Amino acid sequence: MDIIGNRTLRDLLTEKVTHHPDKTFLVFEDNKEQLFALTYREFADKVNRLATALLEFGVKKEDKVTLHLPNCLEFMISWFSLAQIGAVMVPTNILSTEEEMEYILGHSKSVLLITEETYLNKFNNIKDTLPIRDIWLARYEGTEYQDKSLDRIMEQSRGEIPIVPLDSEDVAAMMYTSGTTSRPKGVLITHANYLYAGEVMSKSIRLTPDDRQFIVLPLFHANAQYYSSMSALTVGASIAMTERFSASRYFKQANRLGATVGSLFAAPIRMILRQKYDPADRDHNLRVVWFAQVVSEEQLAAFEENYNTKLLQLYGMTETIGTPLMNPIDGVCKNMGIGRPVLGYEVKIVDDFGNEVPQGEAGELIVKGVPGRTVMKGYFNNQQATEEALKDGWLYTGDNVRMDEEGYFFFVDRKKDMIKRAGENVAANEIERVIIQHPGVFDCAVIGIPDEIRDETIKAYVVLREEHHVSPDEIISFCQTRLAKFKVPEFVEIVTELPRTSVGKIQKHILRKMHMEGAKNHG
Repeated sequence: MDIIGNRTLRDLLTEKVTHHPDKTFLVFEDNKEQLFALTYREFADKVNRLATALLEFGVKKEDKVTLHLPNCLEFMISWFSLAQIGAVMVPTNILSTEEEMEYILGHSKSVLLITEETYLNKFNNIKDTLPIRDIWLARYEGTEYQDKSLDRIMEQSRGEIPIVPLDSEDVAAMMYTSGTTSRPKGVLITHANYLYAGEVMSKSIRLTPDDRQFIVLPLFHANAQYYSSMSALTVGASIAMTERFSASRYFKQANRLGATVGSLFAAPIRMILRQKYDPADRDHNLRVVWFAQVVSEEQLAAFEENYNTKLLQLYGMTETIGTPLMNPIDGVCKNMGIGRPVLGYEVKIVDDFGNEVPQGEAGELIVKGVPGRTVMKGYFNNQQATEEALKDGWLYTGDNVRMDEEGYFFFVDRKKDMIKRAGENVAANEIERVIIQHPGVFDCAVIGIPDEIRDETIKAYVVLREEHHVSPDEIISFCQTRLAKFKVPEFVEIVTELPRTSVGKIQKHILRKMHMEGAKNHG
């Protein structure tokens, strides 16, 4: 059943502005702890002004415009301004290097870059080799580039936007995957995709117009766009946003900004738990915080008890658009798992030949969907990757999962993250789940390393809790009583932190590189 029709982001914003123009849409706290707020009408006015300026500059339907911005009002305004005229937003990670940005700007064929003065040095050496025709600056307070100031550009725009014909399956954004194993791929996201994400998430968490979504994760990733921004707009709720995540101020910010629902992933949850406990952090209105990835049972219980809120685990990826799996907001909640199928999604677990596996066995999670409506439209200029991911009406996620007898799903590992040890397939995640239960362990990651006899052997990188002293041998002994012999790590290295992407995914290719360099130095 199609619940979107031919509606677009432009239609959705117009609808909400018509219904409650003077309702607060967005409250924003910047890094200086200054507050800014926009009503639905004020937000739409800025969107229309920038949209007109983009058209006057020469941005056409289907043109790509890259955003290289932290969380800020200008990010949201740019997103919807581009959607108004049928152009395509390309959000990028502000931590990306010059080389990474050169690839994305070139691959996407972006005609314009919107960034901040802070990041200009990143583009000085490459801008002349790229297709971009100009660089506009958000929150610019200097004098040298006044004509590039986004504020000035919007002030000078007449705000009367010509109506560009739009279709719900027009591409609205191209979001590059993190590229932890290969070159990033540009995920094509349509207007229908965004609206579907909003419908699914708002219903899954029972969002109401009185709710206020709390966004602390980066807007340049799917979580803040799909699950927080779109669900709020879908029901006419409001958004509380911070420029960046603060572990020490998370609940104080939530209280100050009036947030009622939030979103995190595993690493920020652990960071919050590492802070000195302050009873004042129970003073907030967050009724639920949903999260992705895995925390230990101890960490989950401590978070809920200390901070008086409910944690709810879910599963989703940029390509799935919505959250195909989520723990129910009521009823039995198995938060060491990734939930059950939500309304609007059908999933299966299959083997390497596409056959469903028996209940309890691990296999690849695939999600039934319509490209460009309920799942991604495809990968930009990458037909091979698109055909590998989208087959016969199913999206192949590349994630191995299993399902228990009650229909709850549990993440096993990335399909390509299996360790081949002496003919046995060992899931790194299975070992990580055991190690993280050790009372002295704060975080861990497991990789396979080359072995002349067994193909690969197992190495664990472990971050200890503060004021805990645990030896590698103790970790190995802990595993020996809980894992089959062939799954026990042969090597354990204690480290102070693990390399992660901006959304908390452990960069195992960096750990492998660290090991190889260490082996070379000791060779």
